[in-house]
Amino acid sequence: MAPQPVRKRLGFFTRVLDETNPGERYRLGIEQIVHAEHIGFDSAWVAQHHFHEFEGGLPAPLVFLAAVAARTSRIRLGTGIVVLPLEAPIRAAEDAAVLDLMSGGRLEYGVGPGGNHSAFRAFGLDAAERGALFDRNLAGLRAAWAGEELPGGDRIYPTAPTLGARLWQATFTVEGARRAGAAGDGLLLSRTQPRPEAAPQASLADIQDPMVDAYLAALPPGVDPRILASRSVFVADDGAVARRFAEAGLGRWRARLAALGRPPAAQMLDEMIRASDVHLGTPDAVIASLAADRTLDRATDLAVQVHSVDPPHAFILRSIELVAEVVAPAIGFGARDAPTRRAA
Repeated sequence: MAPQPVRKRLGFFTRVLDETNPGERYRLGIEQIVHAEHIGFDSAWVAQHHFHEFEGGLPAPLVFLAAVAARTSRIRLGTGIVVLPLEAPIRAAEDAAVLDLMSGGRLEYGVGPGGNHSAFRAFGLDAAERGALFDRNLAGLRAAWAGEELPGGDRIYPTAPTLGARLWQATFTVEGARRAGAAGDGLLLSRTQPRPEAAPQASLADIQDPMVDAYLAALPPGVDPRILASRSVFVADDGAVARRFAEAGLGRWRARLAALGRPPAAQMLDEMIRASDVHLGTPDAVIASLAADRTLDRATDLAVQVHSVDPPHAFILRSIELVAEVVAPAIGFGARDAPTRRAA
């Protein structure tokens, strides 16, 4: 009998950015994840953002995921990411251990050094030290979960000895990918990355493939790779509708950058779509676009998010359905027999 191909996992990623008030954002985000579970997604991921409500609406991801855990039973719950330098590692370890138990062992804990330098000042920290803070806090997190003795002689309760095997690291660099691999952690790849000045037309795969190479080369023997590629994906039944929402959403993104004194070079819609690495349109168009992304060939997980298009809630639900039922199976991700459950 021929060996069965390894099933590559499908995730839904939300930045909780619906155009409404914070409480409604959180309610709609939970509804989207519940729908993703019903339609067959393997995991749901949320990002932590402090202060900047237009980049991400969630400063407390584990609180949010606790509410999600109460409404779901199977889907894995991931942080993509916790800004670890801004956390007290023992408290972070305790919160994660409790959530993991309450969710039935479904937590996937992604961490990164963070990119918002003003947040470090607000927390009384120096952004120039974020690498050292990240390394120190990551070591403290691992030690606490493993039940090691802490300064003063205490150990955390409850311990979480299996959570260390569900750590993921996010990075924009080859060296960061190498460190994640050497630690045996998962690798979180971003939906988009700045292009180097020397290669402004480089594809996202041109940037991320060397990161995957470094990660795989550094993995200890016997450790299975875990490579999650986040991608901006919005699928609609009508391509013109998808473009209309993209024009509005990417236009808001362009205006916010301009207000910060960083106007993007891309001005026309197709230029903005390419510059943002957005996969957009009908199922056939998105399948063709994602199939051309070489990095996905070696990814074990694909996590789709609608940012920066950010369409209305009903269209996010429909995109979730089209991804699970049509797009993901065509490129080798997701459940083979995902249930069909349409949004009302």
